[in-house]
Amino acid sequence: MTKSTKTILWVFFLFVALVQLFPLIWLADFSFLSSNEFYSSSILKWPSAPQWQNYINAWVDGKFLRYFINSAFITTVTILLTVVLSLTLGYAFTRMEWKFRSVFFTIILLGIMIPIHATLLPNFAIFKALGLTDSYLGLILPYTAVSVPMGTFILTGFLRSIPKALEESAIVDGANIYRIVFQIIAPLTAPALVTVVVTTFLNCWNEFIMASTFLSKDALKTLPFSVMNFAGQYSSDYGSQFAVMVLTSIPAIVIYAIFNEQITKGVTAGAVKG
Repeated sequence: MTKSTKTILWVFFLFVALVQLFPLIWLADFSFLSSNEFYSSSILKWPSAPQWQNYINAWVDGKFLRYFINSAFITTVTILLTVVLSLTLGYAFTRMEWKFRSVFFTIILLGIMIPIHATLLPNFAIFKALGLTDSYLGLILPYTAVSVPMGTFILTGFLRSIPKALEESAIVDGANIYRIVFQIIAPLTAPALVTVVVTTFLNCWNEFIMASTFLSKDALKTLPFSVMNFAGQYSSDYGSQFAVMVLTSIPAIVIYAIFNEQITKGVTAGAVKG
Protein backbone atom coordinates (compact mmCIF):
# COMPACT_ATOMS: atom_id res chain seq x y z
CA MET A 1 0.00 0.00 0.00
CA THR A 2 1.47 3.33 -1.08
CA LYS A 3 1.81 6.35 1.18
CA SER A 4 -0.80 8.32 -0.78
CA THR A 5 -3.30 5.45 -0.43
CA LYS A 6 -2.74 5.31 3.32
CA THR A 7 -3.28 9.07 3.54
CA ILE A 8 -6.55 8.83 1.62
CA LEU A 9 -7.73 6.01 3.88
CA TRP A 10 -6.85 7.98 7.01
CA VAL A 11 -8.72 11.04 5.71
CA PHE A 12 -11.72 8.87 4.87
CA PHE A 13 -11.76 7.18 8.29
CA LEU A 14 -11.38 10.51 10.07
CA PHE A 15 -14.31 11.86 8.08
CA VAL A 16 -16.46 8.84 9.02
CA ALA A 17 -15.45 9.23 12.68
CA LEU A 18 -16.38 12.92 12.59
CA VAL A 19 -19.78 12.11 11.10
CA GLN A 20 -20.38 9.49 13.80
CA LEU A 21 -19.29 11.83 16.61
CA PHE A 22 -21.09 14.91 15.31
CA PRO A 23 -24.40 14.23 17.17
CA LEU A 24 -22.48 14.09 20.46
CA ILE A 25 -20.58 17.28 19.63
CA TRP A 26 -23.82 19.01 18.68
CA LEU A 27 -25.50 17.80 21.89
CA ALA A 28 -22.66 19.04 24.09
CA ASP A 29 -22.48 22.37 22.24
CA PHE A 30 -26.16 23.15 22.69
CA SER A 31 -26.13 22.15 26.35
CA PHE A 32 -24.09 25.30 27.08
CA LEU A 33 -26.39 27.73 25.28
CA SER A 34 -28.88 30.06 26.91
CA SER A 35 -32.53 29.88 25.85
CA ASN A 36 -32.35 32.95 23.59
CA GLU A 37 -29.35 31.52 21.66
CA PHE A 38 -31.17 28.46 20.35
CA TYR A 39 -33.08 30.21 17.59
CA SER A 40 -30.50 30.56 14.85
CA SER A 41 -29.61 28.94 11.54
CA SER A 42 -26.18 27.75 12.75
CA ILE A 43 -25.63 24.01 13.08
CA LEU A 44 -23.03 24.64 15.78
CA LYS A 45 -22.85 27.80 17.81
CA TRP A 46 -20.20 28.87 20.27
CA PRO A 47 -21.96 30.13 23.41
CA SER A 48 -21.34 33.76 24.32
CA ALA A 49 -20.92 32.57 27.91
CA PRO A 50 -21.08 28.83 28.77
CA GLN A 51 -24.26 28.21 30.74
CA TRP A 52 -23.10 25.85 33.49
CA GLN A 53 -26.40 26.62 35.18
CA ASN A 54 -28.01 24.25 32.68
CA TYR A 55 -26.20 21.35 34.29
CA ILE A 56 -27.10 22.54 37.78
CA ASN A 57 -30.74 22.71 36.70
CA ALA A 58 -30.48 19.22 35.17
CA TRP A 59 -29.08 17.80 38.40
CA VAL A 60 -31.44 19.58 40.81
CA ASP A 61 -34.68 20.48 39.02
CA GLY A 62 -34.44 17.51 36.68
CA LYS A 63 -34.14 15.18 39.71
CA PHE A 64 -31.30 13.51 37.86
CA LEU A 65 -29.83 11.54 40.77
CA ARG A 66 -33.16 9.99 41.80
CA TYR A 67 -34.05 9.01 38.25
CA PHE A 68 -30.50 7.76 37.66
CA ILE A 69 -30.77 5.36 40.60
CA ASN A 70 -34.11 4.06 39.31
CA SER A 71 -32.72 3.55 35.81
CA ALA A 72 -29.58 1.88 37.16
CA PHE A 73 -31.61 -0.54 39.30
CA ILE A 74 -34.04 -1.49 36.53
CA THR A 75 -31.26 -1.88 33.97
CA THR A 76 -29.02 -3.92 36.30
CA VAL A 77 -31.77 -6.39 37.23
CA THR A 78 -32.79 -6.69 33.58
CA ILE A 79 -29.19 -7.40 32.55
CA LEU A 80 -28.75 -10.07 35.25
CA LEU A 81 -31.98 -11.84 34.29
CA THR A 82 -31.17 -11.60 30.58
CA VAL A 83 -27.66 -13.00 31.01
CA VAL A 84 -28.77 -15.94 33.18
CA LEU A 85 -31.74 -16.84 30.97
CA SER A 86 -29.83 -16.40 27.71
CA LEU A 87 -26.89 -18.48 28.93
CA THR A 88 -29.03 -21.34 30.23
CA LEU A 89 -31.26 -21.33 27.14
CA GLY A 90 -28.25 -21.21 24.83
CA TYR A 91 -26.71 -24.17 26.66
CA ALA A 92 -29.96 -26.14 26.49
CA PHE A 93 -30.31 -25.53 22.75
CA THR A 94 -26.69 -26.37 21.84
CA ARG A 95 -25.70 -29.12 24.29
CA MET A 96 -28.88 -30.98 25.30
CA GLU A 97 -30.91 -33.36 23.17
CA TRP A 98 -34.64 -33.06 23.83
CA LYS A 99 -37.89 -33.24 21.93
CA PHE A 100 -39.09 -30.14 20.07
CA ARG A 101 -35.76 -28.40 20.69
CA SER A 102 -35.69 -26.80 17.24
CA VAL A 103 -39.33 -25.73 17.55
CA PHE A 104 -38.77 -23.91 20.83
CA PHE A 105 -35.55 -22.38 19.52
CA THR A 106 -37.48 -20.97 16.56
CA ILE A 107 -40.19 -19.63 18.87
CA ILE A 108 -37.58 -17.90 21.05
CA LEU A 109 -35.89 -16.32 18.04
CA LEU A 110 -39.22 -15.02 16.75
CA GLY A 111 -39.05 -12.61 19.69
CA ILE A 112 -36.29 -10.73 17.85
CA MET A 113 -38.85 -9.72 15.23
CA ILE A 114 -41.33 -8.26 17.75
CA PRO A 115 -40.67 -4.62 18.73
CA ILE A 116 -41.08 -3.94 22.42
CA HIS A 117 -43.66 -1.23 21.81
CA ALA A 118 -45.87 -3.64 19.86
CA THR A 119 -46.53 -5.33 23.22
CA LEU A 120 -47.43 -2.08 24.96
CA LEU A 121 -51.24 -2.45 25.04
CA PRO A 122 -51.46 -6.16 26.00
CA ASN A 123 -48.72 -5.71 28.60
CA PHE A 124 -50.50 -2.74 30.13
CA ALA A 125 -53.80 -4.67 30.33
CA ILE A 126 -52.11 -7.68 31.94
CA PHE A 127 -49.97 -5.66 34.35
CA LYS A 128 -52.94 -3.49 35.32
CA ALA A 129 -54.92 -6.61 36.25
CA LEU A 130 -51.95 -8.03 38.18
CA GLY A 131 -51.17 -4.74 39.94
CA LEU A 132 -47.70 -4.48 38.39
CA THR A 133 -48.06 -0.94 37.04
CA ASP A 134 -46.19 1.68 39.05
CA SER A 135 -43.59 -0.89 40.03
CA TYR A 136 -40.07 -1.77 38.96
CA LEU A 137 -41.26 -5.23 37.93
CA GLY A 138 -43.62 -3.68 35.39
CA LEU A 139 -40.59 -2.54 33.39
CA ILE A 140 -38.12 -5.31 34.23
CA LEU A 141 -40.36 -8.08 32.88
CA PRO A 142 -40.98 -6.65 29.37
CA TYR A 143 -37.39 -5.41 29.08
CA THR A 144 -36.11 -8.91 29.92
CA ALA A 145 -38.61 -10.63 27.62
CA VAL A 146 -37.47 -8.52 24.66
CA SER A 147 -33.74 -8.87 25.44
CA VAL A 148 -33.60 -12.65 25.96
CA PRO A 149 -34.20 -13.68 22.30
CA MET A 150 -31.27 -11.64 21.01
CA GLY A 151 -29.10 -12.76 23.93
CA THR A 152 -29.97 -16.40 23.24
CA PHE A 153 -29.15 -15.95 19.56
CA ILE A 154 -25.72 -14.45 20.32
CA LEU A 155 -24.80 -17.03 22.97
CA THR A 156 -26.05 -19.98 20.93
CA GLY A 157 -23.76 -19.04 18.06
CA PHE A 158 -20.83 -18.59 20.45
CA LEU A 159 -21.45 -21.85 22.35
CA ARG A 160 -21.29 -23.87 19.12
CA SER A 161 -17.66 -22.75 18.77
CA ILE A 162 -16.68 -24.24 22.17
CA PRO A 163 -15.56 -27.90 22.06
CA LYS A 164 -17.66 -30.34 24.08
CA ALA A 165 -14.52 -32.07 25.37
CA LEU A 166 -14.21 -29.45 28.12
CA GLU A 167 -17.61 -30.34 29.53
CA GLU A 168 -17.03 -34.07 29.15
CA SER A 169 -13.85 -33.86 31.21
CA ALA A 170 -15.71 -31.81 33.84
CA ILE A 171 -18.43 -34.46 34.03
CA VAL A 172 -15.78 -37.14 34.54
CA ASP A 173 -14.45 -35.07 37.45
CA GLY A 174 -17.93 -35.06 38.99
CA ALA A 175 -19.12 -31.52 38.12
CA ASN A 176 -22.87 -31.02 38.08
CA ILE A 177 -24.82 -29.08 35.44
CA TYR A 178 -24.80 -25.81 37.40
CA ARG A 179 -21.04 -25.86 37.86
CA ILE A 180 -20.52 -26.66 34.18
CA VAL A 181 -22.72 -23.78 33.01
CA PHE A 182 -21.72 -21.07 35.46
CA GLN A 183 -18.10 -21.94 36.30
CA ILE A 184 -16.83 -23.47 33.08
CA ILE A 185 -19.01 -22.27 30.19
CA ALA A 186 -19.71 -18.74 31.44
CA PRO A 187 -16.01 -17.64 31.59
CA LEU A 188 -15.42 -19.08 28.11
CA THR A 189 -18.32 -17.09 26.70
CA ALA A 190 -17.18 -13.81 28.26
CA PRO A 191 -17.01 -11.86 24.94
CA ALA A 192 -20.55 -12.95 24.03
CA LEU A 193 -21.82 -12.19 27.53
CA VAL A 194 -20.33 -8.70 27.35
CA THR A 195 -22.11 -8.20 24.03
CA VAL A 196 -25.41 -9.25 25.62
CA VAL A 197 -24.80 -6.97 28.61
CA VAL A 198 -24.03 -3.90 26.50
CA THR A 199 -26.88 -4.38 24.01
CA THR A 200 -29.34 -4.96 26.86
CA PHE A 201 -28.04 -1.88 28.66
CA LEU A 202 -28.45 0.33 25.59
CA ASN A 203 -31.98 -0.97 24.97
CA CYS A 204 -33.11 -0.33 28.55
CA TRP A 205 -31.23 2.84 29.46
CA ASN A 206 -32.97 5.25 27.10
CA GLU A 207 -36.38 3.56 26.78
CA PHE A 208 -39.22 5.99 27.48
CA ILE A 209 -42.56 4.91 25.97
CA MET A 210 -42.99 1.79 28.14
CA ALA A 211 -41.80 3.69 31.20
CA SER A 212 -44.16 6.62 30.60
CA THR A 213 -47.07 4.19 30.18
CA PHE A 214 -46.43 2.04 33.23
CA LEU A 215 -45.04 4.61 35.68
CA SER A 216 -46.87 7.55 37.21
CA LYS A 217 -45.21 7.76 40.63
CA ASP A 218 -42.38 10.26 40.64
CA ALA A 219 -40.32 8.07 43.00
CA LEU A 220 -40.13 5.32 40.35
CA LYS A 221 -39.47 7.34 37.20
CA THR A 222 -36.39 6.77 35.06
CA LEU A 223 -33.89 9.12 33.40
CA PRO A 224 -35.89 10.00 30.24
CA PHE A 225 -38.47 11.65 32.50
CA SER A 226 -35.80 14.13 33.56
CA VAL A 227 -35.93 15.71 30.10
CA MET A 228 -39.69 16.09 30.36
CA ASN A 229 -39.34 18.08 33.59
CA PHE A 230 -38.11 21.01 31.49
CA ALA A 231 -40.86 20.84 28.86
CA GLY A 232 -43.69 23.28 29.46
CA GLN A 233 -46.99 23.87 27.67
CA TYR A 234 -45.88 27.15 26.11
CA SER A 235 -42.09 27.10 26.46
CA SER A 236 -39.27 24.73 27.30
CA ASP A 237 -35.85 25.08 28.91
CA TYR A 238 -33.90 23.63 26.00
CA GLY A 239 -30.48 24.23 27.53
CA SER A 240 -31.33 22.15 30.59
CA GLN A 241 -32.89 19.46 28.39
CA PHE A 242 -29.69 19.18 26.39
CA ALA A 243 -27.67 19.06 29.62
CA VAL A 244 -29.82 16.16 30.85
CA MET A 245 -29.26 14.31 27.58
CA VAL A 246 -25.50 14.83 27.85
CA LEU A 247 -25.45 13.45 31.40
CA THR A 248 -27.68 10.55 30.38
CA SER A 249 -25.46 9.60 27.45
CA ILE A 250 -22.22 9.55 29.44
CA PRO A 251 -22.72 6.07 31.05
CA ALA A 252 -23.62 4.54 27.67
CA ILE A 253 -20.57 6.09 26.00
CA VAL A 254 -18.23 4.96 28.79
CA ILE A 255 -19.56 1.39 28.82
CA TYR A 256 -19.39 1.04 25.06
CA ALA A 257 -15.87 2.48 24.95
CA ILE A 258 -14.62 0.09 27.63
CA PHE A 259 -16.17 -3.06 26.16
CA ASN A 260 -15.92 -2.23 22.46
CA GLU A 261 -13.27 -4.89 21.78
CA GLN A 262 -15.20 -7.57 23.67
CA ILE A 263 -18.37 -6.73 21.73
CA THR A 264 -16.55 -7.17 18.43
CA LYS A 265 -15.15 -10.54 19.52
CA GLY A 266 -18.53 -11.73 20.75
CA VAL A 267 -20.38 -10.85 17.57
CA THR A 268 -17.75 -12.07 15.10
CA ALA A 269 -17.04 -15.37 16.91
CA GLY A 270 -20.70 -16.29 17.00
CA ALA A 271 -21.25 -15.27 13.39
CA VAL A 272 -18.18 -16.99 11.91
CA LYS A 273 -17.99 -20.18 13.94
CA GLY A 274 -21.67 -20.58 14.81
